[in-house]
Amino acid sequence: MKQRKAYKFRLKAKPYQKAIFQKQAGCCRFLWNKALASQKERLDAGEKVLRYVEMAKLLTGWKREEETTFLAEAPSQTLQQTLKFLDHALMEAFDKKNPKQFPVFKKKGRTTDSFRYPQGFKLDGDRMYLPKIGWVRFIKSRDIEGIARNITVSRRGEHWYLSIQTEMEVAEPVHPATSAVGIDLGIARLATLSDGSFLEPLNSFKGKAKRLAVAQRSLARKVKFSANWQKQKAKITRIHIKVADARNDYLHKASTTISKNHAIVVLEDLRVKNMSASAKGNVEAPGRNVRAKTGLNKAILDQGWFEFRRQLEYKQAWRGGEVIAIPPQYTSQTCPACGHIAACNRKSQAKFACVSCGFHEHADLVAACNILAAGLAVSACGESALSGHSVKQEPTEGLRLVA
Repeated sequence: MKQRKAYKFRLKAKPYQKAIFQKQAGCCRFLWNKALASQKERLDAGEKVLRYVEMAKLLTGWKREEETTFLAEAPSQTLQQTLKFLDHALMEAFDKKNPKQFPVFKKKGRTTDSFRYPQGFKLDGDRMYLPKIGWVRFIKSRDIEGIARNITVSRRGEHWYLSIQTEMEVAEPVHPATSAVGIDLGIARLATLSDGSFLEPLNSFKGKAKRLAVAQRSLARKVKFSANWQKQKAKITRIHIKVADARNDYLHKASTTISKNHAIVVLEDLRVKNMSASAKGNVEAPGRNVRAKTGLNKAILDQGWFEFRRQLEYKQAWRGGEVIAIPPQYTSQTCPACGHIAACNRKSQAKFACVSCGFHEHADLVAACNILAAGLAVSACGESALSGHSVKQEPTEGLRLVA
């Protein structure tokens, strides 16, 4: 099977190289906006959108126009890649089965600056050759496996990064474990496993909320776009980056531990976007308990449920495991002993007591056990994923166990 991996390293770029990065990213952003504006004009006139080949022909003409000759200074392949991204975004927006949001214009300072090279680059140790830029060193924190297919240069905060996507042929993996586990995601506990272990929430945003609020109030008192305003904005960006990095590191460690210990992982198919939607409402139908719902939304987004599932899915695929998503309805209201379903079974956030048979346990653990049972039913008791091995429950090493 073909296995794709991505490696991200921080560039040790010199000041003049950073200036070139900024200019090339600006050219790509300008081209995206110009091409998108052209496509919107066609739609308003009742015409079909242009596909990539037609947009590439327009790019050739734009390079020759007096007002946009600066586009010729950027590598052609990075500009062409921008048009391919726009073409893909438009096709996703017009997909009848699963339509996505229509592409939006990119504003300077509001979006991450980046550009991609599909070819023409060279890798030599801790150096990367970039067309029209030259050799740039990066902090090589680990070995790169596979053949590099494309690279992306992007800015995050005050630093520039190099992302390398590789591809290699590997043997069909067989997961070393034979156990399955159900996971209930929550706020009081990030993840409760059906084997009795659980993960405490990190709450990285909550830990820096006061510091962030102070920094944002300081920004509001400064003259917009002044030098001090720019410095304060950079401080706020650094706080957000620290929050995201802490959360991502915690989720990577947790998902790696679970993936190594279990061949089948069953999760609820949560619609995080809908769960964290605003309750503000509108003038005609104002929302209720808006402040409480806002706090709940922040707590949900602070956990990183979607990212946790994404990491589990690709790590299980690399190891030959499987991730099963089941509907979340009634998982915390169903008694695992007698199967009785009732809302009153869950006495509180943490307590579960069946009104039919009297079974009682931690509510999150009950939900995790129900999730596992539903997942195994979907996969015919795990036979296909485990290559004929019997499914068994084993404690997850490295996670805190329930007393």
